[in-house]
Amino acid sequence: MPQYLVAIHLPDDYAPCKEDDATMRDIDVLNEEMVAAGVRLFVGGLNPVSKAMSVRAQPDGKLLVTDGPYLETKEHIGGFWVLEAADMDEALAWGRKAAIACRVPVEVRAFN
Repeated sequence: MPQYLVAIHLPDDYAPCKEDDATMRDIDVLNEEMVAAGVRLFVGGLNPVSKAMSVRAQPDGKLLVTDGPYLETKEHIGGFWVLEAADMDEALAWGRKAAIACRVPVEVRAFN
């Protein structure tokens, strides 16, 4: 069965401590629903983007390690689910539920 990434997009100034109890409860309920449906393979939350490190290959073959995310954007991936779903329609149905539970945009992409 195909696998899909459902990525949670957060603003760079997002503070997890400001998540309300209702949001956390909705995310917990969604996780329980995914487990019960047998679609959730893996779930993970990420540290704040301010703690990210980037590694870039240089033309001379050396590697440059810098503080911060690889791309400078106004949003970043704050967490994700890896799901096993029959098709993109089913994965999008879970993505819709994730957007509602997390109250932020999500991205749904298939693995190759």
